[in-house]
Amino acid sequence: MKVPNYVNGEWREATASEWLDVANPATAEVIAQTPLSDVAEAMRAIAAAEAAFPEWRRTPAEDRIQPLFKLKQLLEHHIDDFARTITQENGKTFAEGKGEMRRAIENVEVACGIPMMMQGYNLEDVARGIDEIMIRQPLGVVAAITPFNFPGMIPFWFLPYAIACGNTLVIKPSERVPLTMKLAFELLEKTGLPKGVVNLVNGGKTVVNTLLDDPRVRAISFVGSTPVARYVYARAGANGKRAQCQGGAKNHVIVLPDADMPMATQIISDSAFGCAGQRCLAVSVAVTVGEAQQTFRDSITDAAANLRVGNGLEEGVQMGPVISHQSKDRIENLIGLGQKQGARVVIDGRNASVSQYERGNFVRPTILDNVPSSSELVDTEIFGPVLSLVHANDLDEAMDFLHRSAFGNQASLFTSSGSAARRFRYDAPAGNIGINIGVAAPMAYFPFSGWKDSFFGIMHGQGRDAVEFYTEKKVVVERWSREHSRKF
Repeated sequence: MKVPNYVNGEWREATASEWLDVANPATAEVIAQTPLSDVAEAMRAIAAAEAAFPEWRRTPAEDRIQPLFKLKQLLEHHIDDFARTITQENGKTFAEGKGEMRRAIENVEVACGIPMMMQGYNLEDVARGIDEIMIRQPLGVVAAITPFNFPGMIPFWFLPYAIACGNTLVIKPSERVPLTMKLAFELLEKTGLPKGVVNLVNGGKTVVNTLLDDPRVRAISFVGSTPVARYVYARAGANGKRAQCQGGAKNHVIVLPDADMPMATQIISDSAFGCAGQRCLAVSVAVTVGEAQQTFRDSITDAAANLRVGNGLEEGVQMGPVISHQSKDRIENLIGLGQKQGARVVIDGRNASVSQYERGNFVRPTILDNVPSSSELVDTEIFGPVLSLVHANDLDEAMDFLHRSAFGNQASLFTSSGSAARRFRYDAPAGNIGINIGVAAPMAYFPFSGWKDSFFGIMHGQGRDAVEFYTEKKVVVERWSREHSRKF
């Protein structure tokens, strides 16, 4: 199946000269082909969004959210279809795909509150007889460039807020996973949205650069690796656009000796190995303090060894494959590099073979112990089911380890000490903080934060930040003559 684009309310087969095979990561079966759309295709979508903007902007906020209410119901009704599609093109388990879409739906629900969230404020008599008002207005055409690891959830960090605020939108999903957004746009088509308000263009760097360079696009939302996030942010800024660019991560968890070890083990295992480690909030380094060095290492090793790996559509499978054979090779090479640089491989997930799925991109859970501070793995985002263990004598030493990281997406602490938890919350250098939580994913009414090399921008995705990002503030200062008013 050739995946079409959706422009100006119509499905269009791309005129692309290149097409990319989309393979099921568990079976290697080619299930679709993504067009690498050209500049003309991208500009067609931008033009459609530009043409739709004036009327959509003038549509009352109460009316703009009505299609979102319909969309929520459609997403609920088709949630199993989404989960199955996500598993087939991304590899994660059916349950993980369903959980991802639950988060997408939450963002639609929050965006339905735009009539309240988009309100400004005013003050009478800022000077005698003069009033001042702040109002929010939409930007115009905005764009979102989204990644492969959450093909359903992450586009909905942006889409519902952008259009509820009165903007029109062009989305470019990852060319590796185009089918989830195709399904989403099939449902959007049923909501009554006017033509051109939402547009879908599949492609690669050519489409990205067109969105970054075209002056009609006012803002860019991006999620992906840090090098690409930095590139998108710099090019958008050079072209005078506002941008929010979520980058990579190297997420740490500190395990103190007083932690509830069975609970910590289960939660950290789910964080490190869930979605095959391809989450931007996945724990990739566990810093054990004192006696936790041995107790946690032993318990996490048992947990990792007993995870069932396979096709995510099969009952009982707890972890699926990584996205591609290239990713599998990269992850396995990094495991080998860590071993060469002094780490001890406690559990080795390389050269995995799953019965009936021998062609799949499987890497089993891997644990590297005593990773030296000089190893490249300390700072490299592996983005696979690999957990590195490092050890510290006390909380001070563990915190120093976190502060040395270039990334700041998430950090977690497992403890029963309120004092330690407060200190961690106060000092940890990351935007998303977990206390006895392995995946500190903010609810839709909070921003998905990120610090340092994990985020470029000011306003994050979701919640109030999304409203700030997708609107401009206009301040009106008014004075009316008293003499004029006496005539009426």
